[in-house]
Amino acid sequence: MIVSITIVRYPKRYIPLAFFAMAIHRFPLWINKACTFWKLVGCGKNGTFDINPDYQQWGLFAVWEHEDDFRKFQNSSFIAKWWQKFTTEQWTVLCEPIEAHGKWDGKEPFGKPKIKGHEGMVGVLTRATIRPSKLKNFWANVPKVSAIMNSSQGFITSVGIGEAPFIRQATFSVWNSLEDVKKFAYRDKEHADVVKLTRSEDWYSEELFARFRIISSEGTLMGKNPVASDF
Repeated sequence: MIVSITIVRYPKRYIPLAFFAMAIHRFPLWINKACTFWKLVGCGKNGTFDINPDYQQWGLFAVWEHEDDFRKFQNSSFIAKWWQKFTTEQWTVLCEPIEAHGKWDGKEPFGKPKIKGHEGMVGVLTRATIRPSKLKNFWANVPKVSAIMNSSQGFITSVGIGEAPFIRQATFSVWNSLEDVKKFAYRDKEHADVVKLTRSEDWYSEELFARFRIISSEGTLMGKNPVASDF
């Protein structure tokens, strides 16, 4: 199983085409049998996790049976040709699930992987559907958590993605090591306090957490490959 996260940027004049793509790109993905799970997503402002959407930046999160299936999609699909014609930048991370728990739209897109002994860079996906009554508290805490993450040891980059404004949100981040992820997740007091709050106040109606082995990082975002120097 291979997971691809592709983020693309459109020039301002093509923003209407970006919205149109969110509708029509569903059809080739529906009929692609090699793609076992997919989500077309928007992005936060400046490519980060932000309540304000960036209408130039959009993405595709997809799960494939094999890397060859993704390469065929990347080289010859209608979506890939659309991106080549209308976007100015594309950045794709390929990765392999090493641990996952929770559900996304009632599904377990990565199964139940339990790969031990991983060394090297780690990708982390945190995804949730936020209860409407908890939106105020959720978004009030986002800037604090983002600031903590961005200044944490071993943090490389992140992108905030969402299927629906405000309510269905996710973050994909890349770290130098699993140990760095654990320090941020479990040992940073401010972050731990926010995590406890999500549990005590029951912010989410559905959530998913997954870790990945980074296979490759290709293309650019904001003029550079965010993790190229780390390979």
